[in-house]
Amino acid sequence: MSLESVRTHLSQFNAEDRIMIFEQSSATVDLAAKDIGCDPDEICKTMAFDVEGRTVLICMAGAGRVDNHKYKAFFHKKAKMLKGDEVLERTGHPAGGVCPFGTKDGVEIYLDESLKKYHDVYPACGSIDSAIKVTIEELERFSGSCQWIDVTVSLGQ
Repeated sequence: MSLESVRTHLSQFNAEDRIMIFEQSSATVDLAAKDIGCDPDEICKTMAFDVEGRTVLICMAGAGRVDNHKYKAFFHKKAKMLKGDEVLERTGHPAGGVCPFGTKDGVEIYLDESLKKYHDVYPACGSIDSAIKVTIEELERFSGSCQWIDVTVSLGQ
């Protein structure tokens, strides 16, 4: 799945040719920001969670962290991130390449409010060495997101 499933998914929006492939890993926010040449907070970090057996992806600003109180208030459960092989198995993408495009069926995708302060953001594209520049409107459309939520806090807060 991964990069090829993302290419296929983005082709329905004529955006597959916008995928950037790097010579080195962009698997962390800092590495991706360095490769792209943007602020780390402009990286659209996608984190994978288990919510009572459901696979949930939350896209957030790169410097954001899940606020446990906000998360529990929204999902009514304590945050439980997917681990290791679970990430690939349940999302279709490897850790470091998780994105809201071309995922396995049934994956729920949420966009965090922390992204709305940017015009453009850079999510991964299903591999540890890829990304795409998208507007917030494109992120909504390309991801088919369930909804916008507020479950993060910035590191500086």
